[in-house]
Parts: sequence; C-alpha cells; structure tokens
Amino acid sequence: MLALESLSVGYGPVEVLHGVSLRIAEGEMVCLLGANGAGKSTTVRAISGLLRPTAGTISFFGERLDGRPAHAVLKRGIAQCPEGRRIFPEMTVQENLEMGAYVRGRAGADDLERVFHHFPRLQERARQLGGTLSGGEQQMLAIARALMSNPRLLLLDEPSLGLAPTMVETVFRVIEEIRRQGVTVLMVEQNAALALQMADRAYVMESGRIALEGAARALLNNAEVRRAYLGG
Repeated sequence: MLALESLSVGYGPVEVLHGVSLRIAEGEMVCLLGANGAGKSTTVRAISGLLRPTAGTISFFGERLDGRPAHAVLKRGIAQCPEGRRIFPEMTVQENLEMGAYVRGRAGADDLERVFHHFPRLQERARQLGGTLSGGEQQMLAIARALMSNPRLLLLDEPSLGLAPTMVETVFRVIEEIRRQGVTVLMVEQNAALALQMADRAYVMESGRIALEGAARALLNNAEVRRAYLGG
C-alpha cells in the first residue's frame, strides 16, 4: 500500500531523515517508535505532503506522492491526525468535522453518523466550541476530523500524548475499531508497550534512520527494545 524508499528529509540545510525505507500493507496497523528527535513526526509529515523530501520516494498503491502538496495527498486517501491535535478552537465540534470533509466537498449525514458512532461524546457536544473541550475530547475530535475525509490510510502522531489513562484507553479502543473496519493505520506513539500490543508490525527509529523492524510481538519481547522503551 505505502512504500518509502531511501527517503531523506530536512529542515532547511539540516537533514533529519537519512535514507528511511519502510512498507505498510493494506489493512495493517504499523507503529513508529523512537526517542524524541528520532525523526518519527518528520516521517509522518513527509508522507502527508507537509514536508518535501530531498531524496528518495514515497509511493501509495504504486503512485509516486513525494513532492506533491498536502491537499493532493489527502485526496489520494491519506489523512493525518497531527501531534498536538490542531483543532479549530473557535469553531464548533460539528464545524471542525465538516472541515475534515472539505477535500471531498460537503460532509453528509452518513459521514457525521459514522464518526459519532465512534465518538458519541462528540455528538453530545456538536454545538460546543472546540476550544472548550477537554484535552481528551479534543484528541477525539482531531481523530474524527481526519476520518471525515474517508481515508484509506490514517496517520496518527502521538494520539495518547497528555491524556489521562482512562482517556488513553478510550482513544486506543476507537483506533482498534477503525482498523477493524478496514482503515490502515500508521501510528507514532510514545506509549511503546500499548502500541506494540495493538500493532501488527513496528519500526524503531534512531537519529533519522530505521534501527529495528519486525513483528510487533517480537519487538515487544526484544531485550534492546524493552530496555530502551519499556523500562525492562
């Protein structure tokens, strides 16, 4: 479904990714692990078209996407839920959701019904301003807004960041539901243990390169991974 080949990306003259290659099959949940500054978010931003690679390729179902603008990538079926939520605080919950469907034209009742099924709390707060929601509710809204574009691949950047444990459980339960309904997921996540329990496969990044890759369960039991990310 998605293939990155020898991808290099930088911010100005500073190169952050150095020849990153990874693959995601349709229907998989894949997680990206690594310390802060390892290049995880940069990888996601490059896939979504927010950063232009300096070398290498990004292919989606065989079509080259590297160098295309973000709106063109979104139209191809790749949606990103960014780190920090980035909702529109002065818009209502429903208006935020309708913005998520902008690339498709106008949001339909079926689209709203689908995301409200995943997040009934958002339906209760549909007329409430996004900026008045709790942190967990804002994260729900950010994920729901990404789903409004009806993506084939959902990019999640730190979905549990700053959330209370009970809200983390709720958000991850919905992510699992989304995946079961056929949406492929690439997730950057600080909670390595939870991510590896949910994912099919994982990549570990260090200093802008892929250091380890494999089945999530195998990495969960890998001594090096446990020492670095799981405290064991």
